[in-house]
Formats: sequence, C-alpha cells, structure tokens
Amino acid sequence: MRRTERLFAIAECLRGRRTGVTAQTLADRFGVTLRTMYRDLDSLRSAALPVASERGRGGGFALERSYSLPPVNLSAREAALLLAVAGWARDLRVIPFVSTLESASDKVRSALSLSSQRALLEHLETLKFVGVPAPTVSPAVRRVIERAWFEARPLAIRYASADHIVTKRRIRIRTILMDRGETRLNATDLDKGEERQFLLARIEAAELLPLDLAPP
Repeated sequence: MRRTERLFAIAECLRGRRTGVTAQTLADRFGVTLRTMYRDLDSLRSAALPVASERGRGGGFALERSYSLPPVNLSAREAALLLAVAGWARDLRVIPFVSTLESASDKVRSALSLSSQRALLEHLETLKFVGVPAPTVSPAVRRVIERAWFEARPLAIRYASADHIVTKRRIRIRTILMDRGETRLNATDLDKGEERQFLLARIEAAELLPLDLAPP
C-alpha cells in the first residue's frame, strides 16, 4: 500500500471508530513500524485532520467528536463484497438483525453511481457462498431480539426446550453467538438470577420489557 493510500485508510479507520486506538494497533493493522505510524498521524494533523490523543484506559488516537468527514465513497468492488456477505448472512438465517441488515444494504446500493451499480451486479453474479441455513425464526421474534440487543432492553420470551416443553422466561441478552447452523443467545435469566444460553430457533414469541426492570 502506498503512503497516500495508507493515510486515507488510517483516516477512514479513525472515522469508523471514534474511540481511542493505540498507535501500535494501527501500526499492526497497516503493516508498518510504530515510528512510521507516528509520522503518518503527524501528517494527518498537518493536513488539518483533528487527530487527538488521550492517555489511560480506553484512550489512544481518535478524531475529535465534533469533526465529521464527507460521506464514504465505496468502489463497486467494496460494495459488492459488503452486499454479498450481507446476503450470505441473511440467507443462512444466522444473524437475527435482518431488517437492519437490509436497510444498510439498500443504503450501500443507493450510494453507488449507475455505472457502479451495473458493475456491482456483475460482481455479485460471480460471488457465491454455500452453507447450511439455520432454522427459520419468526420475523416478529427477530425484530424484538434485535431491539432488545441494540437498546439493551430486557424481554419476555416463550421458549421451547429440546423435549418440546414450553416455558416463559424473562431474560436480558448479554452476547449473541452466531454459528453456521444456529444462533445462540447468552443471557441472564432474570427470574432465576443465573446465566443461561437460549437457541434463537426455539423462541416461539418475544416481547420487550421496561428498561428499568430489575430481577426479583
């Protein structure tokens, strides 16, 4: 990667994070020495990019919060890859955030010029993924799971065990594990006060609960 390309890439990396990242992390990502990375960061400052640095935990280099860059211009190659991977995740039914994924994909397509959209279609025709789809999940359940995770909301679910016994649970999602064949929710059972894992495909119904709900 030429230095000019690397400087643009570093700027995009900082723009995408807006949280502190160490110079060593940036050096490792772009395959340069720590000394070279410090020179690159100084060059970005000289070009009027407001790169700030903070010490301590969670610190590092970041763009000032008041600063915004122009919209990102994606090449047909970059857009094709993003949309292909998004379509793969959607078709395998692994990721629960389908509506957000489709909305983001539409924005990527709409940002492309007419010629880039034609090139995009040609690229997508030659890029295929093969996998085992996860079990089907109700769109209504997916929407609630998505909101609960993004908004850190507790939720009530109707859950079927392996022997088809259905119980009602109140949970708070901690992490989401997406495997090739199924999606697992690592969550706190608010009624029992213990950590449990739930298969997304076994959730028959879901409902958001008040944000301030506390376990008994």
